[in-house]
Amino acid sequence: MKIEQIYTGCLAQGAYYITSNGEAAIIDPLREIQPYLDRLERDGVKLKYIFETHFHADFVSGHVDLSKETGAPIVYGPNAACEFDCISAKDGQEFKIGKITIKALHTPGHTMESTTFLLIDENGKDHAIFSGDTLFIGDVGRPDLAQKAAGMTQDQLAGILYHSLRDKIMTLADDVIVYPAHGAGSACGKNMSKETVSTIGNQKATNYALRANMTEEEFIKEVTDGLLPPPAYFSMNVAMNKQGYESFETVLHNGMKAINVKEFEAVAEETGALILDTRSAADFSKGFIPQSINIGINGDFAPWVGTLIADVKQPIILVTAAGMEEETVTRLSRVGFDTIIGHLEGGFEAWQNEGFEIDTVNRITAEQFANEFKFGEDKVVDIRKETEYAAEHIDDAYSKPLAYINDWVKDINPNEHFYLHCAGGYRSMIAASILQARGFRNFSEVEGGFGAISKTNVPKSDFVCQSKVLKA
Repeated sequence: MKIEQIYTGCLAQGAYYITSNGEAAIIDPLREIQPYLDRLERDGVKLKYIFETHFHADFVSGHVDLSKETGAPIVYGPNAACEFDCISAKDGQEFKIGKITIKALHTPGHTMESTTFLLIDENGKDHAIFSGDTLFIGDVGRPDLAQKAAGMTQDQLAGILYHSLRDKIMTLADDVIVYPAHGAGSACGKNMSKETVSTIGNQKATNYALRANMTEEEFIKEVTDGLLPPPAYFSMNVAMNKQGYESFETVLHNGMKAINVKEFEAVAEETGALILDTRSAADFSKGFIPQSINIGINGDFAPWVGTLIADVKQPIILVTAAGMEEETVTRLSRVGFDTIIGHLEGGFEAWQNEGFEIDTVNRITAEQFANEFKFGEDKVVDIRKETEYAAEHIDDAYSKPLAYINDWVKDINPNEHFYLHCAGGYRSMIAASILQARGFRNFSEVEGGFGAISKTNVPKSDFVCQSKVLKA
């Protein structure tokens, strides 16, 4: 028996590849399936089952394409109403893979079909659970995502999750290994650890939601406290996972279409495509195609695309660094953005070399900011998360998280200059590109963000003022 966790950092997502005696199972696969097919062939094993812990909201799984290519059935838990052929397993139903057994433990609460898969080894011993979004390392799945589908409140779902954890998971032996679907950085929980593997015993001792003698009322209050609104693309990803989707190979083929400079503007206008520039913040700031949005590929790319663009059907034309076209299309497809028209042939350099109009961002260093900034007079917009802001921030700065830019942009006074920063410069350049695309040019973006600013003498504090607004 062999278990391999295939972890994708940009999604904070774990898929699992399991083999035993010439047979294999894959749990929660990514959208692009060729690496799995290559691995199966290399190992000389047959894929017997594809297990899905639930209808994922934060990424599009590869279950449909993988089943078509291999003939392996897709297995969900109870209550899974798929619009393609799948097995909706009964609670306790067992599946043989070589000499091991995978047992379905129905653990609703995150969603009503959520199921934990228990691996029983060749000696009949409970060895590991693949807990999906039911149990994370240091956290549990948020109970607010499936309210509409379940016809319940988040408190009702949280109550169901409480019993799933205590009746199905906490009763397992302390040495049973826990393999979750996500780690720190995922929006599917709020307190996840950077660790991606643990044990039942360790989680009983350290996970706040598995605390001994915790009442159902206490659990509901703590699990629902502080939940941020889910990104808009989540519901669309659920629909794709439930209904099926365009083949990844088709999406890749479309996205790899090279559009030359002279055709680029016409194609963008005819299709209504958003120009998405995935180069680094440093490169983007020095020059870019007017009206393009920068979300760098070397960061939390896919989640930010999903959060800020929201509509997965939005047509997109890409501007990438040389050689990054396929990687960019792949990452977009993982979160359901399939309407990729193509990419700019030759990248931004080709555009610039042809003498077309370019735009730039007014980016300044932290040292320049420290020299220019007048406390009590100048406005500073901090676009980090509320928790980052609360830990420490520039005195009198406005907390306006990037995730809510579509809400707070209306509060900007276009006639008043302000400074813009995040933690390191990645998110602030995203915000800068959005602001300039909407006509705002009255700001300076600080290179290096708060990390660089904190090394200067600019006054800082952890006092949080809830009443600040951007209007003059």
